[in-house]
Amino acid sequence: MPNLGQMKAIPSRDNLEDGSSSHYLRMENQTTVTEFILLGLSNDPQVQILLFCVFSVIYLTTLVGNTVVMLVIKADTHLHTPMYFFLFHLSFIDICYSSVIVPKMLVNLIATHTTISVNSCFTQMFFIFLSASCESLILSAMAYDRYAAICDPLHYVGTMNKRLCRQLVGGFWAISLMHSLLNMVPLLKLHFCGPNEIGHFSCELPPLLTLSCTVTLAHKIALISSILIIGSGTFLLMFVSYTHIISTILRIRSTEGRRKAFSTCSSHLIVVTLLYVTGFVQYMKSIHVSSLVLDQVFSIQYSILTPMLNPIIYSLKSKEVKIALGKILQLFSFQRI
Repeated sequence: MPNLGQMKAIPSRDNLEDGSSSHYLRMENQTTVTEFILLGLSNDPQVQILLFCVFSVIYLTTLVGNTVVMLVIKADTHLHTPMYFFLFHLSFIDICYSSVIVPKMLVNLIATHTTISVNSCFTQMFFIFLSASCESLILSAMAYDRYAAICDPLHYVGTMNKRLCRQLVGGFWAISLMHSLLNMVPLLKLHFCGPNEIGHFSCELPPLLTLSCTVTLAHKIALISSILIIGSGTFLLMFVSYTHIISTILRIRSTEGRRKAFSTCSSHLIVVTLLYVTGFVQYMKSIHVSSLVLDQVFSIQYSILTPMLNPIIYSLKSKEVKIALGKILQLFSFQRI
């Protein structure tokens, strides 16, 4: 990679209006960025060590928590229901989502050179799109599952059968793969000629587009359109589902009945709120209220903290998971004795 200090000055886009566009193209062809510098969260060595410890614990908790949820669901036949089938896949996606971002982030916190190659950056973004899209689709399926269970319990078993659940999950992965490719393939045509500093701890598309020397309007339109289709589509499905769910719960006469009905979907509702509020604000807020600190806080919330909190929320809020986990722990203790 060319030394940034030795790179020739590249005229700004504003200077192109004075007829120097050919000069800009010539300079652009002479300088090609092959690596990006991830500026991360802090330049203070002491803060970096603290952040390394904090995010190491968060990542370990994410791996252990989601793995335990997957093992418990797999081991207990009482949890072989559509809701926990989707939760199993949600836990797997959370492990993938966190693993795409956090390991590289931890390395950069203790490394001298916090660089990432262009190809590695694109690969990271591809899997971020894939994981985030699939997580949104899985959460929408879980919302519909709660709708079918609460609003139409007599036909629930026939509606949410195993074959449909498998087809939904397979379709979600296919849709997410297509969504990732639609956003990533056009990036291969972009040219980066400097600067190469990304004010973030991971490669995300919005800050990357600002570094391109080529026109990125089409890519921004594609990004916003895909987010609107996937994000708004899944959000609308969940909103409609929970509108009917809440309406049905309020019509239940007994207080105990309302409490039990709400407890079956409360954990999912908390997870959806955590993910969608931060993700929506991050991508849809006006550029005038954007700031590096705010962007990083929102990114940490939906890409690092949410995957860690999901298994904790479901374990604490789900009576079935707690019972199944207790049985497994008792069996493990008995075998050790």
